[in-house]
Amino acid sequence: MSATNPLLQSFDIAPFSKIKNEHFLPAFKEAISLSRKEVDNITANPDIPTFENTVEALAYSGKQLDRVSSVFFNLNSAETNEKIQKIAQEVSPMLSQLGNDITLNEALFSRVKTIYAQKDDLDLSVEQKTLLEKNYKSFSRNGANLPEDKKSRLREIDAAQAKLKLTFGENVLAETNAYELHLTKEADLDGMPEGAKEAAAALAKNKGKDGWLITLDYPSYIPFMKYADNRELRKELSLAFGSRAFKGNEHDNQQNVLELVNLRHERANLLGYDTHAHFVLEERMAKTPEKVLAFLNDLLAKAKPAAEREFSQLENFAKAKDPIDQLQKWDSSYYSEKLKQQLFSLDDEQLKPYFKLENVIEGVFTISARLFGLQFEEVFDIDTYHKEVKTYRVLDTTGNFIALFYADFHPRAGKRGGAWMTSFKGQMIQDGVNERPHVSNVCNFTPSTPSKPSLLTFNEVTTLFHEFGHGLHGMLANTTYPSLSGTSVYWDFVELPSQMLENWCYEKEALELFATHYETGEVIPMDLIQKIKDSATFQEGMQTLRQLSFGLLDMTWHGKDPAGIADVKAFESAAFADTSLYPPTPETCMSTAFSHIFQGGYSSGYYSYKWAEVLDADAFEYFKEEGILNPEAGAKFKEHVLSKGGTEDPMVLYKRFRGREPKPEALLKRAGLV
Repeated sequence: MSATNPLLQSFDIAPFSKIKNEHFLPAFKEAISLSRKEVDNITANPDIPTFENTVEALAYSGKQLDRVSSVFFNLNSAETNEKIQKIAQEVSPMLSQLGNDITLNEALFSRVKTIYAQKDDLDLSVEQKTLLEKNYKSFSRNGANLPEDKKSRLREIDAAQAKLKLTFGENVLAETNAYELHLTKEADLDGMPEGAKEAAAALAKNKGKDGWLITLDYPSYIPFMKYADNRELRKELSLAFGSRAFKGNEHDNQQNVLELVNLRHERANLLGYDTHAHFVLEERMAKTPEKVLAFLNDLLAKAKPAAEREFSQLENFAKAKDPIDQLQKWDSSYYSEKLKQQLFSLDDEQLKPYFKLENVIEGVFTISARLFGLQFEEVFDIDTYHKEVKTYRVLDTTGNFIALFYADFHPRAGKRGGAWMTSFKGQMIQDGVNERPHVSNVCNFTPSTPSKPSLLTFNEVTTLFHEFGHGLHGMLANTTYPSLSGTSVYWDFVELPSQMLENWCYEKEALELFATHYETGEVIPMDLIQKIKDSATFQEGMQTLRQLSFGLLDMTWHGKDPAGIADVKAFESAAFADTSLYPPTPETCMSTAFSHIFQGGYSSGYYSYKWAEVLDADAFEYFKEEGILNPEAGAKFKEHVLSKGGTEDPMVLYKRFRGREPKPEALLKRAGLV
C-alpha cells in the first residue's frame, strides 16, 4: 500500500488531489509505527544520554505522522464527510495511545530526567533550555511519575476524551446543517438588504427549492438576525441556533459535556492538581485560576455598569420604536443595528461595497509588506482540497521563500463554522536547512451572488485580519525545533498577533490602502472612516460582558469538582448569573455548542481573548506612537514576537519588544470604559 499511498511518499506540498479516504487509515498506522521506531531508537541508544541524542532526537521525531495528521484533521474541519468522521473516531484513540506510550515510556523519561538534572551545567542555548524544560514538564504533566495502575487509568481517560471531543464537534456540525428556515413569502424578508436576500435565494436554488433559505451558518444567520423585521422568525432562528445539540436527540451533547469535565477533573487529580484549570494554567502566562478569576472579575466590575446603561438604552429605544414588552435575545442584533444607525448614521450595508473580499486580502498583504517586508504572489499550480481554496507564495524583499499560504473563505456543508488558522507543514531548522511553513486561514464569509462579488461586513473584515495575524505568526516563524515554532506559544499569548492586527481596520492610513468601492473604485470617504472609529466602542460594555461571560463559564466548568453537576443548563445559568442581561430562554444552552472549550483547545483558556486584548491594545499604542505603517516598529514586533514562537517566556519576549510590561489602561481607554 505504501508504494501507492500518496501520504506515505515523501512530499513537500500536500497532494490533495491524489488522496482518497481509504489512504488515511493505512497512512496513520504506518506513520504511528515509524514514530514508535524512532522513540525505540532513542531509548535503545547505548551511549550516555545527551541533549542531542535524546531531547533533540525526540524533537525531530514523528515528522511523517505530523504531516499525515495535519492533512487529515484539517480536512475533518474544512471539507469533511461521513467517511472522514468515521476514520477520525477510529484514529483519535490510536493517536492518544501513542502520545501516552511516549510520555509514559520509563526508559525515555529516565534519559530526559538525567539530562534535566544536569541542565545548569550544560552549555545550552535559550531555545535548547526551553525545549528541555518543556520536554521534562510534558512527561511529568502527562503521568510519567505515576505508579503503573494510575498510568493505566490515565491512558483510558485520554482515549475517552479524544473520542468525546470528536463526537461533540460532529454533533454541533450535524445540528447546524440539519436546520433550514425555508421562506416562500417575500414579506418574511422585509428589512433584509438586497444582497442578503439574493444570497438566501441563491442558497434555496442550490438546494432545488423555491423562495429563500436561511441557515445557521454565520453569513446566512447574522444578516437575518440583524435586519429581518419579522420578530417571530428571528425568534425561531435564534432558538434554533441556541439549542444546537440541546434537544435530547441523537446529536445531544449534554452527556458529552458532563463526561468531558469529569474526565478532565479526574485526570488533573491523578496528576496531583486540584482541578483541570490548575493543571492547564500552570503552563500559561496567568499561572493560576485565582489570577484568571481576579482578572475577569476586575474587568467585570469595570464593564458591568456600562453594559447595564447600554442595555437600558437599547431596551428604551426598542420600546419607543415598536410595541414590545421586553427586549429578548432575538431582538439584540436587530435593535442594536437600528440604534447604531441612528447614533452614527452607519450600517454594514453602507460599508460593504468598500470591502470586496479580494481588496481586503490585497489590503492585509500590503500592510504586511509595509510592516514585515513580505510579498504575496498568487499561484495556481498548488494542489488544494477544494476549488475555492486560493494559494500564495510568500517571499521576503530579496525574493527568499518564506511560506506557502492557503486561503479558504466561504461556508460549505462539510466545513465547520467559525474562522481559524492552521498549518499543513510546520517550520523548523534541521541539518542546516530552514524548512518553511505551509499555513492556512479558513473562514466562513459572505459568498458572492449572481450580481455581486463577495462583499464583507466590517465584522468579517476584522475577522480576516485576526486570522491573518495568526497566519503571520506561523509564516514568520524562525526557530530550530518544531514544537517551539510559530503559534506553539502559551495559549494566553497566542491571540496577541491576531488581535493586534485587527487594530489596522480602524485606521485611516490603513483603510485607504484597500477600502475602495467595488464598482466605482472610490476610496472609502473620510466621514465613513470617522464613523467606523466613533462607533468602535458602541455597546463595548455589553460586548465585554458577553466575552467575560464565556470566560467565566469556562472557568466554572473547569475550576471546581464537577462530580455533583447533573443538569448542564442549570449549572450554566448559575455561571451566567452575574453577566446576564436578557431574560432566560429555557430552550437554549451555550455549553452544548461551546466548541472552543469542548472540542478545541480553549478549556480553562477562554479568558485568553481578553488577556490578549490587554497585550494587543498596549502593543498597538507603540505603533501609534511610531507610525502605524512604520517598518522599524514592524521589524521590532517581527523580531521579538512573531519569529520567536515559544522559545522564551512570553513576558520576556513582550518586554523586549515594548521595553516594559503591558499596562491595562490602553485597553480600558480603547474600550471607552475609563
